[in-house]
Amino acid sequence: MAIGATMHTFEVQLADVDRGVYEDLSLRVAQHPSETDAYMITRVLAYCLEYEEGITFSAGGVSTGEEPAILVKDLTGLITAWIEVGAPDAQRLHLGSKRADRAAIYTHRDPAKLLSAWRGKTIHQAEDIRFRSFDSVFIDEAVRCLTRRNTMSVSVTEGQIYLELNGTNLETQFSEHVIE
Repeated sequence: MAIGATMHTFEVQLADVDRGVYEDLSLRVAQHPSETDAYMITRVLAYCLEYEEGITFSAGGVSTGEEPAILVKDLTGLITAWIEVGAPDAQRLHLGSKRADRAAIYTHRDPAKLLSAWRGKTIHQAEDIRFRSFDSVFIDEAVRCLTRRNTMSVSVTEGQIYLELNGTNLETQFSEHVIE
């Protein structure tokens, strides 16, 4: 945990019908002092949408030079999924795509600006990287519901996300983008 980090807990009921994943999760999320609430809720949603055995948040909550915000390791410690949150640069995407079997990006930022920033840059197997964005209004509404102790239900069906966060019901459809 990072020095000065604020701890948040999330009791999550996950029902991802699209992937056949149904889990009850207890997450302790360290929010780094430089991390916005919007970034943190995007990170928690990305964790849920990518959930599989071996998934973990990076130390301190935000990506470092060595690790993304979220990663998945197999039983041998090999990184199998590199999951970025926010607005990673092309070099990080290139590194992550080379180090892991698969890479993904989840953002609450303007995807057109990110795609523009990456255009023409070398990104290993860019066309295979899953790039999803959330509507900023959805993220802003979720941020308003955050507390230090959170109960959350995340249901995903046909790309539609139904989120119940501390008694408030929200829904959105994430957008998928192709990196060229």
